[in-house]
Amino acid sequence: FDTHLPFQKMVTDVSEFRYGNKTQEERVYLSPIKDLCTDEIVSYSISKHPTTDFVVKPLDALIKLRPKLNYRMTLHSDQGVQYQSVQWRKKLKENRIFQSMSRRATCLDNAPMESFFHTMKVELYHNKEYTTQEELVNAMISWISYYNNERIKVKLKGKTPVEYRHLALRNIV
Repeated sequence: FDTHLPFQKMVTDVSEFRYGNKTQEERVYLSPIKDLCTDEIVSYSISKHPTTDFVVKPLDALIKLRPKLNYRMTLHSDQGVQYQSVQWRKKLKENRIFQSMSRRATCLDNAPMESFFHTMKVELYHNKEYTTQEELVNAMISWISYYNNERIKVKLKGKTPVEYRHLALRNIV
């Protein structure tokens, strides 16, 4: 297995997706949390506004999903205002999750998350037009499910992210 374990090193960020026509473009935002061991998108939220509550939703879901393991979880993000908020920091501290942040204006510090957004946008979004929010959000949800449950990866020894998580946790617990 990889040098780290499931639910040990996580990354998150926010990305914008547009829909509608050129004269009336609208936006939705995606905030996923990705496990670096399995590449799985463990939790996410989609919203019309990139608020602190919006990024705390997937964190709450991650906390509920997190198995009782005897190692520390680290959650890495950029220095976005949501990740510097009292609400975010308090939630991490209460759940004994170590906060890691990128250096200012250094997107490469969060390359795994940026890479995920790039792959998602290339496969789901570029050269496609979504006219409604519902159409785009449904496509995003379906694509994330495909990414987690069907898309095999060489890095994961030919397994999907979910299969690899199950296998890795079985070898730990």
